[in-house]
Amino acid sequence: MKNFKSHFKFNKQERSGIFFLLLIIVLLQSAYYVFISFPVDDTPDPLTEDTRTQAQIDALKEEAGERDSIKIFPFNPNFITDYKGYVLGMSVAEIDRLHAFRARNKYVNSPGEFQKVTSVSDSLLEAISPYFKFPEWTKNSGRHAVDRGQYPNNSQSSISDTRQDRGTGGIKDLNSATAAELRSVKGVGGTLSDRIVKFRDRLGGFLVDGQLYDVYGLEADVAKRVLERFQVRRVPKINKINLNTAPVAEMVKLVYIRYSVAQDIVTYREKNGRITSFDELKQIQDFPADKIDRIALYLSL
Repeated sequence: MKNFKSHFKFNKQERSGIFFLLLIIVLLQSAYYVFISFPVDDTPDPLTEDTRTQAQIDALKEEAGERDSIKIFPFNPNFITDYKGYVLGMSVAEIDRLHAFRARNKYVNSPGEFQKVTSVSDSLLEAISPYFKFPEWTKNSGRHAVDRGQYPNNSQSSISDTRQDRGTGGIKDLNSATAAELRSVKGVGGTLSDRIVKFRDRLGGFLVDGQLYDVYGLEADVAKRVLERFQVRRVPKINKINLNTAPVAEMVKLVYIRYSVAQDIVTYREKNGRITSFDELKQIQDFPADKIDRIALYLSL
């Protein structure tokens, strides 16, 4: 018994230690009960919208949508490729009809003619026709699809009237007209007549009347007067330039193509492979896309 009692006898230092131990235990227990009684939830509400993250997601979705969407730029429907026709929503049969029409060296010059040739639906025509871009000289023309690649020009209506009044016998061949004969037209002096002949020689001859409007410095009204007396009567035979094989030196022989543009064409075909459509030339920087219909007459694929 004596030994048992000795376990419960403590000196002053031991009692102080026991007291502080009990105090610490009580404090820890009290803190624990306070903590569980007032829980602190730092977890964000799962239903609360994170506006910043959502804005980033929306921006990424919009960017992805723009990449996936196909933008349509103005184009000449005469040069629709199989792929472009598919993108526009044309059927294989409709594309084939257009290609068969073009194989006869004919062109369409209005949305109505395009529908007549391809038989596209009214709804599709309404959707794509706002993007049609025809040559400038077809807008006021009274003619429609033209054989042998000859596009109407913006003076063709008045020329037709002149032919009816005067007959065709009085109109001379533009490709054989001399500088002296051209000077007989009001507004054509020595400089312009020489420039017309030089431009014609560099081309190897005019293929269509509208090319006269491309002569530098020749105003439209003066060109119109020239065409009342001189028109393309005999179309010259030319050696077309193959865009997929011709070197830069050969392409620059065509007056419409500058040296830098010819270099870009070669770079484009080396990077992208074979050029399958004249429409692809519009992707070449500084290429005269507004004259592509005339330029295409001198090119082959």
